[in-house]
Amino acid sequence: MKYLVTGCAGFIGWKVTEFLLADGHTVIGIDNLNDAYDVTVKKWRLSQLQTLPEFHFHRVDICDRASLESIFDEHFDAVINLAARAGVRQSVENPWVYIDTNVTGTLNLLELCRDTEVKKFVLASTSSLYGAKNPLPFSEEANTDGPLSPYAASKKGAEALCHSYHHLYDIDVTIFRFFTVYGPAGRPDMSAFRFVQWISEEKPVIVYGDGKQSSRDYTYVEDIARGVIAGLKPLGYTVINLGSDSPIVLIDTIRLIEELVGKKAELSHQPFHPADVRATWANIQKAGQLLGWQPQVTFREGITALVEWYQEHRDWVKDIPTG
Repeated sequence: MKYLVTGCAGFIGWKVTEFLLADGHTVIGIDNLNDAYDVTVKKWRLSQLQTLPEFHFHRVDICDRASLESIFDEHFDAVINLAARAGVRQSVENPWVYIDTNVTGTLNLLELCRDTEVKKFVLASTSSLYGAKNPLPFSEEANTDGPLSPYAASKKGAEALCHSYHHLYDIDVTIFRFFTVYGPAGRPDMSAFRFVQWISEEKPVIVYGDGKQSSRDYTYVEDIARGVIAGLKPLGYTVINLGSDSPIVLIDTIRLIEELVGKKAELSHQPFHPADVRATWANIQKAGQLLGWQPQVTFREGITALVEWYQEHRDWVKDIPTG
């Protein structure tokens, strides 16, 4: 099979691409290598993929429809759209780039799927859509009309476009709402990476609130990648949560990293940001029913793998800006 994976140098895109190649498929990977976070991490992930056969890379922005058109000269069995502007707080500062990438970029890909008769489309969405008022654990049937950030609103728009193209053109669409993805070579603007770096390098650890009032449903990147690939089968139009179903209180995350790194954190308490969701918790029954998917990596195992990766690459990872 031949797949187009957008955002292939991103955290999830890298691992999905790696797994598809390991299964013997051909992957055309595209990424614009933007500077939303330090591009050194993206280039490191890409370098791992470029050693593998049947991987072909194009530096392309999904907002650039003309460049995308030439790539769609090839026929794809599915398009997996993992290219995105992610991050709640950055979207408050620059909402326009989030609309460009997450809405217009998704529209470009859907249009080209229609033009070239690609019948399967996978979209990366986010748990941030659930906002502040939905009951925990979050169910896919919950009302998502109250996004707290432009990031969440842009993903809501992308989901709506996917539904339209499914209805109009019978494109089979699977939408995944990811819950706090972490692991080796993760995003340096996410808490797990930041905490490991800050504690390892004896920097102040920024905590919003007292660290006990918020929790996150951390999901290991390899579990996420397995779920995405399982979602390539025909499902009509469906939205599926991928999470651990085991939320971790923020301060407990810090304590575990302290234990693994062997250093004590210097906590710096800051007020909550109004765009942040205080707690996330995924109802993952639907993923189990439709995909036979369950998370396999425990939080301790996943954080241990992240700490070990950090220590192996500390010579350059210690200098990555974490925002």
